[in-house]
Formats: sequence, structure tokens, C-alpha cells
Amino acid sequence: MKTILVSGASGIVGYGVLRSLQMSRKQLTLVGTTIYDDSVAPGFCDIFEQAPPTSSPVYLEWLLKVIRRYQVDLVVPGIEMDMYKWVEHIPEIKASGAIPLLNNVELIHLCKDKWVFYEILRGAGMPCAIESLLSGEFDELKRKFGLPFLLKPRRGFGSKGIVRVDTEEHFLRYRQDFGPVLMAQPIVGNDDEEFTTSAFCNGRGGFYACMTLRRKLSRDGFTEKADVVSSEEFVETIAKLCGKFHPVGPTNFQFRKCTDGIKLLEINPRISSSTSIRAAFGYNESAMSVDYYLEHQMPIQPDIRQGRAVRYTEDYIFYEDSIYI
Repeated sequence: MKTILVSGASGIVGYGVLRSLQMSRKQLTLVGTTIYDDSVAPGFCDIFEQAPPTSSPVYLEWLLKVIRRYQVDLVVPGIEMDMYKWVEHIPEIKASGAIPLLNNVELIHLCKDKWVFYEILRGAGMPCAIESLLSGEFDELKRKFGLPFLLKPRRGFGSKGIVRVDTEEHFLRYRQDFGPVLMAQPIVGNDDEEFTTSAFCNGRGGFYACMTLRRKLSRDGFTEKADVVSSEEFVETIAKLCGKFHPVGPTNFQFRKCTDGIKLLEINPRISSSTSIRAAFGYNESAMSVDYYLEHQMPIQPDIRQGRAVRYTEDYIFYEDSIYI
């Protein structure tokens, strides 16, 4: 029996991975970790361990001890902070006995700064790149991008921190952060034409399987409602991006469609927040990862059911005698 550790298990990605692994019905021992002692995480794993903050000087030592204690085979980052921490300590994690589920290291570093990533896309002549700027005054940006335009954090994930600018007064509130923290972009397409594609990539410029959702975002920047759609019109763009960046394993591509074609919002070089939705429709990238990294089995394109998903708040009850529903 293999043992899988999932960090950030109190968050939508972490417990999404754990739920997906439970759906797979594989014989696994699931270890969930989070910094919180009162989260839902214990409801989705066999073993729960409270973690120190990733930024703590004792974090790495703690992680390696947990890996050794439970003889963990695969560690899956459920939050970006862990992904960036682990990628700096791959030899230590492997020496402890576990394989870290991490994408191409170079791609992880590129995606950390959206401006740097944009410059690479532009330099490669990728038509999916959204024109971006790091400097300029309001009138110049208005002429270039129209109103409203976006000020988007260079670092971060989802739609967190994005500002829609429609007046000069609004722009001036963020002027000091424009450049070092924020980048300007036009609004491309509309909210009804936003798509998230997960592809299981081979690290050699191609991919084994993929699934696409048309999505609507929650206020927190995660997929709140989704419809299963065909990946066909995105395959060519994904193939070009894979050929350029050589991602490996689960990789999330976020797109918008507009009059100029398919535009890339960002690449998340990891399992995304919609992973449990995908698993429910037949695309279980967490189970694929166990087979790929631990059993050396190449993924194949699964049959994907059609339908839609809606996320909502529900209760998870923990009784004092540890029986929960």
C-alpha cells in the first residue's frame, strides 16, 4: 500500500486532491497536513498532522520527519507556498524516501512572476500572449487598452488582487505599485468565455490527456460553477505551450476566447482548484499522478462524462467520539 502526503489539506486544492484519491478507490494511506488545528482536513485523510508555517525555520525538518515516520511515497503540494519551498529542497525530500509531485523546475520559477513569463511568451512570438505593460500613465494605458483595464499582480494565483481600473482617480490609488508589484493588461473576452484546461504533460513537449471546463469564478478566485466542454479548440495552443516550456505532470492552463483567438491568462504548474470537479467527471489527475510517479504507468485519455458542477458550502460534523459524517 502506498502512502500519499497532501499539504494544505484544509484548502480547496488540498482536500480536492484527497477527495479525488478517495474516489479512485486505490489502496492508499492518505496523510493530510495543514497549519490549522480546527479545519475539515481530518475528514478527508487517514492520518492528520498539523504543520508549522511553510516559512518557519523548522518547516523542512518537520516535513522530512513526517515523511520518514509514515514512510510516505509521494508528496503533493496543495498550496503554492509549499510548491515553491519544495522545489528548493528536492534532494532532501527524495533522500527522505518520497517523490515530490513537482512540475518542470524552470517552469515553476518562470510562473512565479507573470511579467517574466509574459516576456518569454512575447519573445517566442506566441499569439496567445496578452499584451502587458509595466509602465505608463493613465491616459497612455487608456489609449492602449481602453476602459476598464486591469492591474494584475505579478505574483499570486487565481484572480486575487486584480483591479479593474475605470478612472484616473482609481489608477492613482495603485500608482506606486504599478511596475514592481502590478502589471497592466487589457480585458480580453468576457466572463462567460473563460476556460480552464488541465493537461497531464510528459516533460518532453507533449501531453497524454486533458480536460477543459468553461468556468465562472468565486470571489476568492476559484472555480465556482463549471460546464464540461471539448478541449479540441485549445489543443493546438496547449501543444505549442508544452513544446516551449516542457511541463511535466498535472498542469493547469487558463484561457479566454476573444476576437483575436485563444488568449492565455496563466499557467499554473500544479494541480488546480477544480481537480475534484474533474475527477467527478472521469479525469482524475491525482490518481494519474500516483500511477505515473510511483508505478511508471503512462496516463491515457479517459472518457469524460458531460455535465456541469456547482460548488456550495456544506457542513462536516466531527463528534466527540471521533465519528463524523
